[in-house]
Amino acid sequence: MSWEVVVDGKNYYKRLDKFLRNTLKDVPLSAIYKFIRKGKVYVNGKRVKDQKFSLEIGDTVSIRYVDMDKFRRRRENVIEPQKLDLDVIYEDEDILVLNKPAGLAIHPGKNIHLVTLIEGLLYYGNEKGFEPHLVHRLDLNTSGVLIVAKSKNVARVLTKDFKERRVKKYYKALVRGKISSAGKIDKELDGQRAITFYKPERFYEIFDEGVTLVNVEIGTGRKHQIRRHFSTIGHHIVGDNRYGEKVYNRKFRNLTGLKRQFLHCYKIKIEHPSSGGEKVFIADLSSDLRKVLDLVERHSKMESEVKW
Repeated sequence: MSWEVVVDGKNYYKRLDKFLRNTLKDVPLSAIYKFIRKGKVYVNGKRVKDQKFSLEIGDTVSIRYVDMDKFRRRRENVIEPQKLDLDVIYEDEDILVLNKPAGLAIHPGKNIHLVTLIEGLLYYGNEKGFEPHLVHRLDLNTSGVLIVAKSKNVARVLTKDFKERRVKKYYKALVRGKISSAGKIDKELDGQRAITFYKPERFYEIFDEGVTLVNVEIGTGRKHQIRRHFSTIGHHIVGDNRYGEKVYNRKFRNLTGLKRQFLHCYKIKIEHPSSGGEKVFIADLSSDLRKVLDLVERHSKMESEVKW
């Protein structure tokens, strides 16, 4: 994967960064400077990491080992199919069920330069002969089960089921502090009723107050519901900088490497839109979160031994 152009009288700029900025007008400036900084830019076959490097007419400038299409700005209001590796859990003629990774945006938007889920779905749909329709969402940094309808009729049925709470959604979350028993959070969010059920699975003795792995079921689907609800009861989701505490999260990240909120949709139950039977879809905990739990367990045992 590479991009290459020869410097001539029409495109000439002396400084390397100015040349790239004016030649690659559809690529964000942040991406261009990242290419230079990371050593992806070559002049006459030699790597150049100095943005002020002086060019001469006749030089060949190239960007290597980068898929440039992923960084080009999309035309406004136009979503184009882009190839994307999808982790397919289940598929039939009506639905496609994915295990969405953390960090994958649903739609193109400001400051989003990589391929998004909807672009990947359009590409996949073109290959398979269907039109994808999203019927629910997961936050950018939340992983897990995501259901896609393969026609407008199926989308209407599933959207109604989600709205009328006939779909059951289950999550695993790691929260700050100790939760000893099952409970329910019934607090309004943005003027709407929101209900979250939780049950502790395991407590880890780490830092001062420890952390608890909880199983969560949401009875409603408000924006950032789980993250906001746990924050209101003093047990924010570990790694959530928006509703949690950045200092604590930084400390936890330094210990475990966790780079996002510890929140994963591990199971969804639906009534199949055609057959009518119950379908259950499960996505195993992602590798980054499993690694975090392993490290937390190891440190928890060490702290327990010290206290003993």
